[in-house]
Amino acid sequence: MKVVLLVGGKGIRLVGEDAPLPKALFRIGRQPIIYHIMKACAAQGLRDFVLCLGYRGEQIVDYFLHQAPYLDTDLRVELGGEGELPRIARLGRMEASWTVTLANTGLESATGERIRRIRDYVSEDDCFIATYGDGLSDLELNELVSFHRRHGKVGTVTVVRARSQFGHVRFDEDGTVREVEEKPPLPGWINGGFFVFDQRIFDYLEPGDALESDCLPRLVAEGELVARPHEGFWACMDTYKDGVMLGEIWERGEAPWDGGESGMGNGQ
Repeated sequence: MKVVLLVGGKGIRLVGEDAPLPKALFRIGRQPIIYHIMKACAAQGLRDFVLCLGYRGEQIVDYFLHQAPYLDTDLRVELGGEGELPRIARLGRMEASWTVTLANTGLESATGERIRRIRDYVSEDDCFIATYGDGLSDLELNELVSFHRRHGKVGTVTVVRARSQFGHVRFDEDGTVREVEEKPPLPGWINGGFFVFDQRIFDYLEPGDALESDCLPRLVAEGELVARPHEGFWACMDTYKDGVMLGEIWERGEAPWDGGESGMGNGQ
């Protein structure tokens, strides 16, 4: 089962227009958020990833080639004789390997177009998971896939409840305050960004499409999209404040998304 990660975004709301990193490489603790997402997937047995690269995609490639395998890891370097390259051995045991396909899906491509361009990389399976490179959750992904297969539609979208950014105040006509509730859940549901699609999704994707505003409405029009509510933990690193909040949760050792499986490094 492939997990497709949309990691082409700039993170404008996070740090501004000229972000020095792609959004997926902004860190929570010692590791970027993309590592946290992948580690949570790997803890559930999902270790085959397709990354849809875009803005500063070469930095994500560099991370996986030259940083991730060696973070928090003991190494042995054997220096050979004249003309021989050093040999690097990693000490200790990895619990499980990850397969990571790094796909250049275009600098300015919309989300639907990015998925359309990686069709060949997900064609082996009947369906695949897709998500963004900035969302963390304690969602049981294998249960989500089972739910998707049972209903038989083209797509499944996880929906979550957002919380208000502000405290809500309820008061009487004379101004007497009856209740103050800090950042309560908002009514209704929002797109939680964890999808499952079967291979028919590519019949609903046209060149240049955005997944959210072009493809999903087509599925809705034909009754081919099913929502699955998630009441557990969900957070999106959309702003600087979100990043600080997620970092604080991680530093306290209270991260609900942390599956505990080691990946390319110990990654604390």
